Order: sequence, then C-alpha cells, then structure tokens
Amino acid sequence: MGLKIERKVERVNGKDLSYTQFVQQYLVQNQPVILTGLMEDWRACKDWILEDGKPNLQFFSTHFGNSKVQVADCGARECMEQKRLEMSVSEFIEKWVQLSSSRESISNEVSDDKSLLYLKDWHFVKEYPEYCAYRTPLFFCDDWLNMYLDKYDMHTDPDSYQKKNEISCSDYRFVYMGPKGTWTPLHADVFRSYSWSANVCGKKQWFFLSPSQHHLVFDRYMTNAVYDIFDDVSETKFPGFKEAIWWECTQEQNEIIFVPSGWYHQVHNQEDTISINHNWFNAYNLSWVWDILLTDYKQARDLLEDIKEICDDFEGLCQRNLAANTGMNFRDFLVFMMRFAFANLFQFHHLGRSGKNPLFWSSQIAQHIVFNLQSIQRIALKMKSVGVCTHHAFSLKPSKILEDHSFMELFTTLKKNYGMMHGPFEIVYEEKMGLCSDMDAIFCDFTNPSIGSSEDLVQLIDFGFEKLGFVASKSLPSRKTRYNPEEQLMCRD
Repeated sequence: MGLKIERKVERVNGKDLSYTQFVQQYLVQNQPVILTGLMEDWRACKDWILEDGKPNLQFFSTHFGNSKVQVADCGARECMEQKRLEMSVSEFIEKWVQLSSSRESISNEVSDDKSLLYLKDWHFVKEYPEYCAYRTPLFFCDDWLNMYLDKYDMHTDPDSYQKKNEISCSDYRFVYMGPKGTWTPLHADVFRSYSWSANVCGKKQWFFLSPSQHHLVFDRYMTNAVYDIFDDVSETKFPGFKEAIWWECTQEQNEIIFVPSGWYHQVHNQEDTISINHNWFNAYNLSWVWDILLTDYKQARDLLEDIKEICDDFEGLCQRNLAANTGMNFRDFLVFMMRFAFANLFQFHHLGRSGKNPLFWSSQIAQHIVFNLQSIQRIALKMKSVGVCTHHAFSLKPSKILEDHSFMELFTTLKKNYGMMHGPFEIVYEEKMGLCSDMDAIFCDFTNPSIGSSEDLVQLIDFGFEKLGFVASKSLPSRKTRYNPEEQLMCRD
C-alpha cells in the first residue's frame, strides 16, 4: 500500500530568519521546517567527519569509546519499540566497521541487514560538557525542559525516586549514530515536545503525519498504533491508515529539521549518519505536555482500577506509574511551572519596575514574558478544573526561593536567553539585590505564604500582574490574539 504524500517539508535558510519570524511561522503554526546555514562553525562538523564526508568512527572510539550507550536493534521489535541493547561506544563502532566491511566485500554481500544497530539517546552533552560539540541554534534556545534539568531533577518523590533510574532523566539532548538502513519506527516524541535534529553527516528521509490525522494510524480503540508505515499494515486492524496524508522530506548533511508537537514521524537513514537531537518545550507547547500527562494519567487509573479497593494509596500508585511511564507526574509538572512562573515574574517586575522603562511595555521581551506567564496560568487553571491531586504536594515559599542557588542559575539562564532572542534590554543592576527588591515589591501584600497548588499558582500570577497594573486583554492585545496556544498550536491543514 503506497503512502499518500501531500506535501514536502519547506526548506529555509536559517540565516534569513529572525527569532520572531521563526516563532510566528513555525512554532505558532506548529509546522515542520528544514533549516540550513546554521552548523558551519560546529566542532562536531569538523571532528566527527572524514574528508570524504563519512563518519569518523575511529575518533569516537578513541575519545569516547568507554561510554555506555543504548543501541537499538532495527530488526527486532519489543512491543511498540525496537529492542534495546547496552554496550560501549567502542563495541558499537566495532560492529559498525564489521558491517561496512561485509557490505564492501564482493564475496560476502549483505542483502538483508536484519540486525542493523542504531545508537540512540546518547546523553553526550551531560557526559562530555566541556567538549562543546555544537551550539544550540537561537531558534531553539527557549528550551524550558533542558534548562530545568540542568538545575533540578524532574522527579524527586522520595517514595519512588532513585537517582539513576529512567524516571529521572538527566536531559533530553542526544547524539544518534547509525549505518545506512537504520531507522526509527512511527512515533510522536516524549511529552509531545518539540524536537530538532541536526545532521552532522549523512542523509535522513522523514515521513510526517499531522496531529489532526494521528487517529488514522491507531486501531479502533486508540490503544495501538502502526509500527512501520512500510509494513503490510492490516486494513482490518487499522482501517483509517490508507486515508492518512503524509508530509515527506530528505534531510541532507548540515541541515536541521524542526519537528513540531504531536506530529507522528518515521525516519530512515539513507546513508551512514550522525545526528544531534534535542527534545524541548516552552510556553508555546505547554498545553501539549499537559494533554499527554492527563491522557496517560487516565490510562494509568483505568489499568489499576481493579486494585483500587485494596490499595492503601491508590492515587500515589497512579502518580508513580505516570512518572515511570511518561517521565513526570502532576506534582513534577506543577513544581516545574511554579519555578518558571517565579523566574518570569521576577524578570518581568525587574525590567518594568515602577514604570521607569517606558519602552519596556512594547518590547518583545515584555510580550514574551507575559505570554509565558499567561500560558502557565492557563494550564494551572486546567489542572484546577479537573480536580488534579498533586500527590505529596510540594510548596515553594516566596520568602525562601532566592536562597535556592539552582533557582538563581535558572533565572540567570532565562535572562540570558531573552537577551539572545530579543536583544539585551538596557538595564544594569546588581542581580541578587535587584531580585530581593523585586521579591519584596511583588509579595509584600501577597497573603499566601507558600505556593503549593494549581490554584495558588493562578493567584500568584494574577497578583504579580496587578502589582504593575498590567491588564492582559488591554496591554498586549496583539500578543494575546496571535499567540494563544490552544487556538494556534494545531496544524493548519
């Protein structure tokens, strides 16, 4: 059965785009794009490639050979994923070299590479932070997920947290490496996050399905999805598959592809390939994260319903299950949003304090901060409306937050990113003293001594806006209209 290919993914020179243009054309519209011209100065593009353009496999064995990595066997399936193996980088490279030698041998031609191995999800940046293989492009710097994980563990519930288990992922910055023919089955990304993937060398073919069509690759019960779109897909089990309309593209060396939230995709390496991949989210796709959390939570409750009457802490069990399967639970997500709300509120009040900076209200930075806070507040209202229980609730005390060194680092990183995305705003101040002053200004009249629920978070943001006399519907109408994530994040078919 052939695929219905509707569109080719657009290819754009990244040097010709401003950050605001990228946001309006791709983040807000939630559509994929290939970006060129952004990788020329990367160290990876020099060290990791031979003169003939092929991967410098010996370099990896020599410099990073002892690293333990996850390798997918592209010919073996376990549930809805490829079978995973653990080995060292040197072992993986050795098997790759053996495959290449056998493919080049006239007397031992390989016609069916059923056991092709694909190195995936290598946390290279965390393992080698001083190597500086690349610089994250400006368009992807507003990365709340990795910014947060650089300072905090996502899941720290003492009942279920173990430092090295999969619940607490160190980050979502990865290196992928694989020979020609390796591939990734059909899937949507973790947390329904955005992702970007940069080809250091090699070539990939991508097939995309928009969120409005994802039901067509599921069975009648929306429980199982197609594994391989080029397999003999059962029309009985997947009756809508033949109606699916796909986007397609070939990603060349030195090109970066932006994968929007909720788009299912399948990827094939057409040459020996090395890529750098990030998963990330921010205020523009925060609603996607909440939607998948809520969906997975409901599924967890349904699966555990039979033991509800005999379970001493049924809700706690559901939340631990959610954290293990999805990567975070309601409590983790709420604490995440609380910290970003504080960081944005402090930034907002400091820059616009007492009307001393009249141009601030019309600046891109101000609009961006307000949008961030409104998005957080909108999700907090959703959490409140469904009666979400944040099991083992965690409270942040405004009077103590500046004593948290990790929060200060998070705040500083956020401020730096605003400067890169929109240009530095001309304010000079002693940071810690300025923040203490802002904290007093924001919270001196706030009656709640700690923020521990979604309702508290909603009130905190309202209170913070009121302190500067800010009325969202009047102050920034164009921003509110253009960047409402619930209205704008769905694909424009």
